[in-house]
Amino acid sequence: TAKHVEGDVTPPLAATTMERSTMHVANVAPTSARASKRTAKHVEGDVTPPLAATTVGNGAGPLVGVAVVAAAAGAAVHRAFFTPKPPKDRMPFALPVGEPLEGDTDSFAANLGYHAKFSAATEPLVFGPKQAYKTVAASVQERLVERWDETYALFEEKDPKMAYYISMEYLQGRALTNAIQNIGRNSEYEQALTQFGYDLEDLEEMELDAGLGNGGLGRLAACFLDSIASCDLPAWGYGLRYKYGLFKQVIKKDGQHEVAEDWLDEGRSPWEVRRDELKYDVGFGGKVVGGKWEPENVVCTTAYDMPIPGYKTRNTISLRLWSVDPPSSEFDLSQFNAGEHLKAQEAQILGQEICAVLYPGDDTLEGKKLRLRQQYLLCSASIQDLMATFKRRQLMHKGRVNWDEFASKVAVQMNDTHPTLAVPELIRILVDEEGLTFEKAWTISCKTLNYTNHTVLPEALEKWPLKLLDELLPRHMEIVRRIDSDFIASMKPLAGESQEDFEGRLAKMTILENFYKQPGDDSEDSPAPLVRMANLCVIAGQYVNGVAALHTEIVKADVFNHFYKVWPDKFQNKTNGVTPRRWLAWCNPELSAVITKWLGTDSWVTDLTKLKGLAQYAKDPELQKEWKAAKVARKEKFAVWVKEETGIDIPIDSMYDVQIKRIHEYKRQLLNILSTVYRYKKIKEMTPQERKEVVPRVIMFGGKAFATYVQAKRIVKLIVAASEIINADKEVGDLLKVVFLPNYRVTVAEMTIPATELCQQISTAGMEASGTSNMKFMMNGSLTIGTLDGANVEIRQEAGAEHFFLFGAVTEDVPKIRADRAAGKFVPDPRFEEVKDYIKSGVFGESFEELLSSLEGNEGFGRGDYFIVGHDFPSYLEAQQAVDEAYKDESRWLESSVLNTAASGKFSSDRTIRQYASEIW
Repeated sequence: TAKHVEGDVTPPLAATTMERSTMHVANVAPTSARASKRTAKHVEGDVTPPLAATTVGNGAGPLVGVAVVAAAAGAAVHRAFFTPKPPKDRMPFALPVGEPLEGDTDSFAANLGYHAKFSAATEPLVFGPKQAYKTVAASVQERLVERWDETYALFEEKDPKMAYYISMEYLQGRALTNAIQNIGRNSEYEQALTQFGYDLEDLEEMELDAGLGNGGLGRLAACFLDSIASCDLPAWGYGLRYKYGLFKQVIKKDGQHEVAEDWLDEGRSPWEVRRDELKYDVGFGGKVVGGKWEPENVVCTTAYDMPIPGYKTRNTISLRLWSVDPPSSEFDLSQFNAGEHLKAQEAQILGQEICAVLYPGDDTLEGKKLRLRQQYLLCSASIQDLMATFKRRQLMHKGRVNWDEFASKVAVQMNDTHPTLAVPELIRILVDEEGLTFEKAWTISCKTLNYTNHTVLPEALEKWPLKLLDELLPRHMEIVRRIDSDFIASMKPLAGESQEDFEGRLAKMTILENFYKQPGDDSEDSPAPLVRMANLCVIAGQYVNGVAALHTEIVKADVFNHFYKVWPDKFQNKTNGVTPRRWLAWCNPELSAVITKWLGTDSWVTDLTKLKGLAQYAKDPELQKEWKAAKVARKEKFAVWVKEETGIDIPIDSMYDVQIKRIHEYKRQLLNILSTVYRYKKIKEMTPQERKEVVPRVIMFGGKAFATYVQAKRIVKLIVAASEIINADKEVGDLLKVVFLPNYRVTVAEMTIPATELCQQISTAGMEASGTSNMKFMMNGSLTIGTLDGANVEIRQEAGAEHFFLFGAVTEDVPKIRADRAAGKFVPDPRFEEVKDYIKSGVFGESFEELLSSLEGNEGFGRGDYFIVGHDFPSYLEAQQAVDEAYKDESRWLESSVLNTAASGKFSSDRTIRQYASEIW
């Protein structure tokens, strides 16, 4: 099933010997007797892991000792370099060390010395911050490799059912602190680094966020991997290794600009391991001959693995990322020498562009092709890989491959519609390469694949031109047509349903849209046929889940209602969660210390429901004093960062009011900035005496607008323009500051969320699937102003209505509000008209007519205020007034803050993942 590094010959199972293992590890010396005695001794001490012989000593570099799973499953890869520890009076930089680390600082310092010389050296005798960061990363990576090997070996030995999470996005954030904290070695590394003259916190700033995601989809996937590892589950993730990420956001006076992310500018992240033995061919185009696909173009994918360590467990899973690294054979030397330099590299360029950028613009045909090539590459490589794992373990444990056992050993979770092509790819391989019948392959796939829906927005439920998919994946579209045909044949009218209604319902359920022509539909103006990816996911998936209680009800009642009527048991809710390690324990150490002190235990880090114990102390003056001190400490650190990044001074005694989300009209950053401008106008109109009653605020925005989303970029431009004027207004002074936090990413969120006092979750009701930032803010004691949308509903239920600032229309009222607007019945609030006119006057440098025109008129594309900003504006202002009144009462505010944290236990991703594991996988 897989081409191997040695050639095209698939190795026999016998190749899982030490002889085969050493083919992938250079200069592996025979294991000494002394080393053999150390096989069960590990970095943490003398605790013997489940498979003691999987780790021996320390290695010569970050790749030594890494499990070569596909070619040498379960084999012990013994390490080579064993030298004495340096004397304690010698600088750690002097000598390498190869012994298992004890718990003392000197052992860790000696190990850092080894890696400073052999893993991070770039210039002799130079040991700057970047080299120091690489040194620590290499040492920590070594600790993770030990755990990685044990985990892989255990999976190979026990052959458990595996879950595979396929996602286009993973927003991992920085790995260094998270890894050190999860393996419980923070103090050892901090103390060891002092011998080098460095502080661990300073070195963290050297690490760039991996450019693997954009929004909540990627942040959720990253949280899930952390919880999978920490809950000791056998699973891992699959994604793509984007060289330039989505983009790095640069904020200038005229708004957002995009430049390529630079996380791989030095060639490779210190946290990834390139698996040269794991390569799969992925084809595109061509034709089908005799039922078999003959692709026109083939690219070769290579796996890069990132270790994901669990907390207080040795379970260390993988995030496996696929990249296209064209071989030298694709470089046409004769053309190059003939002067055709670009043409000589054409094949390589076409391969590399697949993993160049996350979500390339798809307004053009070429952009659509690239998006689909990305999605298929992810699906094909991942499905081939997990099938290879299944076959290998079957041969190892059973001596033969029994495909009837596939669904009992494999569960695949498709995160949104991007991995939809996993459905026909799995069936194609089972039928065309493994010789199964279509019927059997379909049965297997339906028991294996599951689909998580993340949106109710029609434009986000992907539809691709059938003609384009026919060109790119002709064999797969034969399979999709067969699935659709069989589905149509299986459908029958519901009880009491007329034939006309049945046909109308069925037309909305088919995979192919505009494909099945009715009499008289032969007009040249008929819309082109489309492939509805979400429908394929629902039809093929064993389970379909929403990501919040309200969202799942909308999915069942609206988005997929026709399917729900046929298969009600297929649909489930899995309310999202976030990892309490990264998003509270590690990013907010001051508050975490307060929580641990008052609970008398740190067990809440793995059982977040224990935070409930804080509720009984919410009014205690001593707790409130410590709670406030923790918040002020974070605000002080954050203010320093904001000054460095933006040049803006933000007062510590102001309320920190934050909205950090992907910029989108339904998330309504426009509503927020309109309210901010209205607040600014009112402050300017006040007398000096009236201003004394104003609650000072710093209102902060963060998030990226998609490069081709013009209206979203106009919103960013308005925010930036308003901030320039407001922040420079000496009359208003510190009563109001407006900040756009540039290049929002995980690291920015880790700084922002612990310092926030009010978070804005203000999307149009019924349009946000869940949200996860709302959960992170809640855990860190922020209060929420928001609509009854997504997970806000459950957050308000858990915290209590009196500790949540609610405003706006509810989901069931939104259609009528839009209908009334279309009928000309909407009467705008005078304050809404006032703030629009104020902006149009040019006070912020221009009139912003194109942006504000979306709020005007009654209907039409880009008109009629589809996201009901005008309707919700008055109640939003009233809720903001309630926020001001609550903030003036410090004791009341702190009580609400404590109670929000105490009520956040439900929103741990550990809970979510355990539900996936027990109820879906």
